[in-house]
Amino acid sequence: MFKKILIANRGEIACRVAATARRLGVKTVAVYSEADAHAKHVAACDEAVAIGAAAPKDSYLRWERILEAARATGAQAIHPGYGFLSENEDFARACAEAGLVFIGPPASAIQAMGLKAESKRLMEQAGVPLVPGYHGADQDPALLRREAARIGYPVLIKASAGGGGKGMRAVDKAEDFDAALASCQREARNSFGDDAVLIEKYVQRPRHIEIQVFGDTQGNLVWLFERDCSVQRRHQKVLEEAPAPGMTPQLRQRMGEAAVAAARAVGYVGAGTVEFIVEQRPGGEMDFFFMEMNTRLQVEHPVTEAITGLDLVEWQLRVAAGEPLPLKQDGLRMHGHAIEARICAENPENNFLPATGQLVVYRTPDCVAFTPAAQGRPRIDGGVREDDAITPFYDSMIAKLIVHGDTREQALARLDEALSRTHIVGLATNVQFLRRVVRSRSFSQADLDTALIPREQAALFGQEPIGFAVAAAAAVASTLLRERAAEGADPFSRRDGWRAYGEASRRFAFEFGGEPRGAELVYRRDGSLHLTADGLAGPLQFSAGADGAIDLQFAGQRTPVQVYAQGETDHVFTPAGATRIVAMDPLAHAGEGETEGGRLTAPMPGKVVSFAVKAGDAVKKGQPLAVLEAMKMEHTIAAPADGTVAELLYAPGDPVDEGAELLRLDAT
Repeated sequence: MFKKILIANRGEIACRVAATARRLGVKTVAVYSEADAHAKHVAACDEAVAIGAAAPKDSYLRWERILEAARATGAQAIHPGYGFLSENEDFARACAEAGLVFIGPPASAIQAMGLKAESKRLMEQAGVPLVPGYHGADQDPALLRREAARIGYPVLIKASAGGGGKGMRAVDKAEDFDAALASCQREARNSFGDDAVLIEKYVQRPRHIEIQVFGDTQGNLVWLFERDCSVQRRHQKVLEEAPAPGMTPQLRQRMGEAAVAAARAVGYVGAGTVEFIVEQRPGGEMDFFFMEMNTRLQVEHPVTEAITGLDLVEWQLRVAAGEPLPLKQDGLRMHGHAIEARICAENPENNFLPATGQLVVYRTPDCVAFTPAAQGRPRIDGGVREDDAITPFYDSMIAKLIVHGDTREQALARLDEALSRTHIVGLATNVQFLRRVVRSRSFSQADLDTALIPREQAALFGQEPIGFAVAAAAAVASTLLRERAAEGADPFSRRDGWRAYGEASRRFAFEFGGEPRGAELVYRRDGSLHLTADGLAGPLQFSAGADGAIDLQFAGQRTPVQVYAQGETDHVFTPAGATRIVAMDPLAHAGEGETEGGRLTAPMPGKVVSFAVKAGDAVKKGQPLAVLEAMKMEHTIAAPADGTVAELLYAPGDPVDEGAELLRLDAT
């Protein structure tokens, strides 16, 4: 076994690798950018080396600096994690040339599977089923357009060198093909340095099921069961589970054997994932087609660890050190059901636009960390701490929440309960959206395919889990508790509504769900409180617990709530869900005018990719105006109303800050 390894990554995967290395007695070296100087993964390792500026191209993608750090610290091997350099065959070769072990597959396997078109040809030769499509080297747009017509719409355009949903677009009709192709090529060029694409038939109601494979240097290969990753947004995974619901032993065996054949065809060593599209035919039988192979550890590997009790990072280290696989195929067993939820800084209500900002509050349930075996408690894999910032330079994922149960139903209940106790304040997240997905009809009944989110749109978006009455009662109780805490010995500092005669009443003005709302609190002579909100009226009682916890009773209903105050906003968390309510102080906002119209601003820091219009152009509501690149994805800025473009304020390639005005639009 190695004595010291360097982890060429950041965030939760760097922390994950460091945890296993520590358990095995292996020293670790972290690398970090200027933005990550105080990051959690730096503290998780025994040593740390600065490698450059915040942008990945100036740090985590500069493999010559990473090799220098490995040599300077005496590391024997490099673990690439996932993303960044994990599937870069040049980096794998450079490690070998520098006398360092690359903890991953051979460069030849990365190269063979890295280009999707080439991998399709190899898989066809190996007898692995393929989706009908075009995987050729000729990238002439006219040819690609003809191939799409030959295959038949809808088609899927995919970056040949890519992964993670980048450089991928579904196209429903021929007139949309050219714009989608240009966008895919641009995104692929920016993400992977290669704009080659392939065209495939877009399978209707497909499931995304993948097989975990492992190989060693002695030629042994095994498959460690399957994961269902069908729940996706923007072609990126949201929830993953193992085993796949509805999987028959016969289909599992066929897919496992096909995955091993795929890995054997490229001389695979280490951890890899063979991804398949699974289509259910009208009679109920399922067909599967090879999609791609990810030549690295996957984000969702914890669900495989949970059902097998194995540490896949340990397997990676042992195989890279030349040891044989710890188990043969007939020694592998699975138990129960596991589900992983990706907690991301993003706004699901705004097309999942990534969010940046500080984690003012970051509280999770009582979890175990980086423990492969099922413990009954949820597991959290994260690379951030409270008060850390989510920046625009890297992926938007905050953490992964993994649960395990004896059955899928038990795992679902545990996941929902764990998500209910995940409290994040400071920026938009998808936590409440995840809860709605878990409780949706399609997911709870395992009616799975990659279109689950749009199919369940009515249940997943625009829903307010907590009514105004509960939110107002929580906000009033939190306000009164803060006022009591600020009271001094002077009886005139008390704000308990006491009157020598009569009763006192107090009006609260709120903003809730974008609308102004009001509530009235009456201080009664006997010291009790009576609240009226949203047509409900009744006694208000509450008692304070630790860290903002409140035992709330209002109008005959008892609700445990957690309230976190951030300026005028109270963030309210209950077992049913979470919301926020804003206390409006008219005096504090006196003199503020309405937001200036006609301005289109950057929703987050990024870089202008292109403008689709010029000054003087007439535009219609919803028409694309500009493309912004941020957090490794492209985001289209659309016209909010009909109008005429008055002025473009930036040029393609220019960096922009959040809130920067991109262009001016004169409404018509």
